[in-house]
Amino acid sequence: MIRISELTFDAWGRRFFDSASVTLPPGAKVGLVGRNGVGKSTLFKLILDRLHPGGGEITWPKTARISSVDQEHPATPVSLIDTILAADIERAELTARLDTAAPEDLGDIYMRLIEIDADAAPSRAAEILAGLGFSTADLQRPMAHFSGGWRMRVALAAALFAEPELMLLDEPTNYLDLEGALWLEARLKKYPHSALVISHDRELLNNSCDMILHINQGKLDLYTGGYDDFERLKAEKARLQTASRLKQEAEREHLQAFVDRFRAKASKAAQAQSRMKRLAKLAPISAVMNERVAPFNLPSPKRPLAPPLIRLEGADVGYDGKAILKNLNLRMDVDDRIGLLGVNGAGKSTFAKMIAGALPIMKGELHRDRKMKVGWFHQHQIEALDPTDTPLEIIRRAMPEASESSRRSKLAQFGLGFDKQDTTVANLSGGERARLLLNLVAMDAPHMLILDEPTNHLDIDSRRALLDALNYYEGAVILITHDRSLMELVTDRLWLAADGGVKPFSGDMDDYAKLVLDRARIAARAPTQIKDEPTKATAVAAPPPPPPRPRPPVAPLKRKLEAAELDLARATEALALIDHALADPTLYARNRAGFDDLSAKRGKAQARLDKAEAEWMAAAELLAQAEA
Repeated sequence: MIRISELTFDAWGRRFFDSASVTLPPGAKVGLVGRNGVGKSTLFKLILDRLHPGGGEITWPKTARISSVDQEHPATPVSLIDTILAADIERAELTARLDTAAPEDLGDIYMRLIEIDADAAPSRAAEILAGLGFSTADLQRPMAHFSGGWRMRVALAAALFAEPELMLLDEPTNYLDLEGALWLEARLKKYPHSALVISHDRELLNNSCDMILHINQGKLDLYTGGYDDFERLKAEKARLQTASRLKQEAEREHLQAFVDRFRAKASKAAQAQSRMKRLAKLAPISAVMNERVAPFNLPSPKRPLAPPLIRLEGADVGYDGKAILKNLNLRMDVDDRIGLLGVNGAGKSTFAKMIAGALPIMKGELHRDRKMKVGWFHQHQIEALDPTDTPLEIIRRAMPEASESSRRSKLAQFGLGFDKQDTTVANLSGGERARLLLNLVAMDAPHMLILDEPTNHLDIDSRRALLDALNYYEGAVILITHDRSLMELVTDRLWLAADGGVKPFSGDMDDYAKLVLDRARIAARAPTQIKDEPTKATAVAAPPPPPPRPRPPVAPLKRKLEAAELDLARATEALALIDHALADPTLYARNRAGFDDLSAKRGKAQARLDKAEAEWMAAAELLAQAEA
């Protein structure tokens, strides 16, 4: 699908790629990995021709479409569903031509619309949007009503809907919740074309990618399998490289010893000369570079408190007199590890604020130990940092009584070396900012850590370091994250925010993944009923079932019947045009290939007509039942 040959690129005073070469096969789902700053996003820009290489070339088939999801969709007055439908340029152009095309051209237009399954486009678009967290009511809202994070989801939905031959995704799960990440993981796995994905999400790389492309020391190395396979193969490659290097060094020492001993002797001069030539031809094998990742420092509380840390009895919490979560009856003990699940808007952040003490309850009782210290990291803290601040100034405010050397030592423990301590926040990477804040919130050894999306800016190795630190931490933890691996390996209980409450979820992450995907399948079957249809998922405990669904209103069913009638009329007209062409008695004799092509198209047109008739009859029956 795409071929990179001898790629060389220098920028910003450093070399990113040094004669790097790789070929990605068609249809491959490739995870692009490497340490922060190694050049992953730079490679995307080179592929998209936004940057130009100093040497080598990047080639792909001329007819291939490449789509990149690296910026949010514009805030336009166009509705959400129309924005997604417009992403399929061919369908949009063909549909627009129907109103102005000459009668003799209508048959070809309808045939092409049949071939690309244009009728199924609205339901396919609705299914993608539902999987990414949009509600049925959102479909008709203009793009200008959505925030930047939601417009990033729109850009992702548009790319998935258009199905380009190569899709470039840069950290797609960073602006998704866990439910969206689970859905995307399943969607990418069955994507019909090639995809190149920058991601630090281990589960996504394991379950959705069949190859891993590693950027290391200016080279591109391709490994078959998911991320776990990549780590195993890379470790084996490093072991063999180290063994080869040691063997070569031993050979080099042996040859050099012979040369030094016998070079001056006439009888051994020829042999010494031969060994000198052998020494010159030994290409050096580079040493394996071990990339060190600074650990996280999450000190445990010095004295455990008496249980429970938190007890909620009939509590309501919300904003401006309106309850978001109601009738909360929960308890947290000193060693609890709680994973908080739920879609965006279900109240997870509201719950975290209440536990952190930043939001008072409106009703009921909240019992908490007065001595309890809470460390709260939330995803908006990084954006709230003053860009002109420096880590040293921040730590001075956090440690006003400490000496300057102690402050610098503390920052070094956080993983910020001397060269980073006086750097402004604006010039720190997202991972460095997240590392600074995560260590700061835990610096006073709190009894409870509340972590709301702590991994958004961390690479895989840093996520593993955070996992290790959390497993050594001896206090309570509430974790909200889209990183399924972190959720599985840190938490021992799951709570689910849904239907205006928070209740224990008795299944594990596999059960919850099935629940999410079942919900997406229901949305795909009946996109107009996404909100109303209850989820029939698993035998595990789930939120209380919603109240019985009210009788569907008549107006939407009338619109559905009108749409079905229009589809039926179009299908009938398309079949009539083909039959008219086939009725020409001279067609078979003068154009056998054309006759065969029309016969095949007639079969598809007949199938479309049968489907349209069935949908019309079903819509008419539903309307009759509703009117009765």
